[in-house]
Amino acid sequence: MKIPYRWLREYVDLDLTPAQAAERLIQAGIEVAAIHRLAPAMAGVVVGVIEAVERDLGESRGHRLRVCRVSTGRDRFTVVCGAPNAAPGVRAAFAPPGALLPSGRVEVATIRGVASEGMLCSERELGLGDEHEAGVLVLDADAPPGADLRAYLGLDDDILEIEITPNRADCLAVVGVARELAALTGAPFRPPEIVLKEGDEAAADLARVRIEAPDLCARFTARVVSGVSVRPSPAWLAWRLRAVGLRPISNVVDVTNYVMWELGHPLHAFDYATVTDATIVVRRARPGEQLVTLDGQTRTLRDDMLVIADPARAIGLAGVMGGADTEVTARTTRVLLEAAWFQPASIRRTARALGLRTEAAYRFERGAD
Repeated sequence: MKIPYRWLREYVDLDLTPAQAAERLIQAGIEVAAIHRLAPAMAGVVVGVIEAVERDLGESRGHRLRVCRVSTGRDRFTVVCGAPNAAPGVRAAFAPPGALLPSGRVEVATIRGVASEGMLCSERELGLGDEHEAGVLVLDADAPPGADLRAYLGLDDDILEIEITPNRADCLAVVGVARELAALTGAPFRPPEIVLKEGDEAAADLARVRIEAPDLCARFTARVVSGVSVRPSPAWLAWRLRAVGLRPISNVVDVTNYVMWELGHPLHAFDYATVTDATIVVRRARPGEQLVTLDGQTRTLRDDMLVIADPARAIGLAGVMGGADTEVTARTTRVLLEAAWFQPASIRRTARALGLRTEAAYRFERGAD
């Protein structure tokens, strides 16, 4: 499990280097397999605002080269760029002359007769990922021009890679590891503050839950969130998820993954409008029942597997993976949020039988509570 050290220190006042913190964990029986820097070899890259896209210089390697005017708030640059998503108003990763990228130092280059003063960079050019064809790394609309990209995305950090034994499910979370370090060092522990804004409608009036297999599901709690607008997550959240090895999907899905990594308890979000009669039924699967999971695979189920269902059909594999029919999409405006406790052996059996290894199953089968 990957733990960003800066994230860890949000919950415990540590006066230790990452290596010293790792040593304390190792002494307590928690293996730290590796420590590595999050940011690649990159310096001088900043937030740039594309103010204008001007002349078309023709095609090069399948991309249209265009002349862009880029501002960093204090300075303005002329940049030749072939990214398809470079457009006026976009805030993007910009490497001015002198900036250092993994491929080397950026210099002024003449491209088709135009002096290009820097680079608008893709994820791959920054050493932050494999994405390149989609174009430049687009940042939030409120990203401050000229801000250092490493600081803005929280890339100046160390990652602790921790091996958790099956009996320490409490440490499958940033808060759990922070609590452990607080106990080991005597440093103050600061659990995250929970702030809940209640609506006028009670959840019980909007959704119903029926548990038909109480031996496999001791508790299932549902919340309904209204007024949802599904869009990309803010940069800080997306890059914090990337730092721990998770792929950002959308603000709704990303929040559930963030909370799972922070607190250790998986959540699942359903599109409320797709849940028949707004009713959740937690039951055993019917022999031969089929479910298309979020990965697009059709799963044939056994009657010893626990499913989340509505009155019409199964809509999720309990504690393992949701179903495609109730997936949160760009059209979703209301979400039904699940938090539950599932019997660990049941989750382990289902995940193993279907060959599905997910972060949620990994936690539930170890007794996430």
